[in-house]
Amino acid sequence: MAEKKSPASGWPIVQGDFHTGDAQSCVAVITMGSHLDEQGICDAGAAIAGSCKTENLGLEKIIANVISNPNIRFALCCGTEVKGHLSGQSFIALHEGGVSGGKIVGAQGAIPFIENLSDEAISRFQEQVEIVNIMESEDMSTIKAKIDELKARDPGAFGAEPMVVEVKEAAGGAAEVAVAGANPQFLEIEERLNAIEKRIEFVDAEIAQRVGRKIGRDIGILYGLVAGLIVFMMLLVLLPKLLGYL
Repeated sequence: MAEKKSPASGWPIVQGDFHTGDAQSCVAVITMGSHLDEQGICDAGAAIAGSCKTENLGLEKIIANVISNPNIRFALCCGTEVKGHLSGQSFIALHEGGVSGGKIVGAQGAIPFIENLSDEAISRFQEQVEIVNIMESEDMSTIKAKIDELKARDPGAFGAEPMVVEVKEAAGGAAEVAVAGANPQFLEIEERLNAIEKRIEFVDAEIAQRVGRKIGRDIGILYGLVAGLIVFMMLLVLLPKLLGYL
């Protein structure tokens, strides 16, 4: 039987949008942008199961709860990717490449900045768990089968005591925004996005003007053609009569 350890007192140490099951289970399930039957996933054998919609604070909460429980050895990623934030891709990138200058290496999300995790905590996460990726799957049978498969591979508790880290949240529930906004790199990105948005608005207005002028010109040409055609038809009708008077 795989050796087990007691998780940190009060585990899970960080509250969030998740359900908990057997704290001695080796599997944590992250449903990313999907809201599945997370209690059912825990009943199927997961230690913890929940969504993750942001690539900064959301990931920090997951990692804090994982490294504070040495029994968790697999992070099963499932559910749909989160548009824009790409929390799933960012989570996998963090495990593969870590963090450099506060930013997740290789992450493609909008604000992949880590504020609350030390290099030691990130290294612990990388060493403790294996990422299992079945992203875009929401099928409960598939998820439960994968949990059974991973439990059969349980290597036992990680060989170090629980690591406890503090994940700070801003008051008023604006945690993700505050974490991202505190980062100078995010402010620079936000400024660039605003500039791009203004440029798009200017281009849209210019295109609208050009289209309006072109439509006006085309309508004028069409009116001219219709008027010319009417005159031509009238001449065809009147010309024989005029010739008859001559």
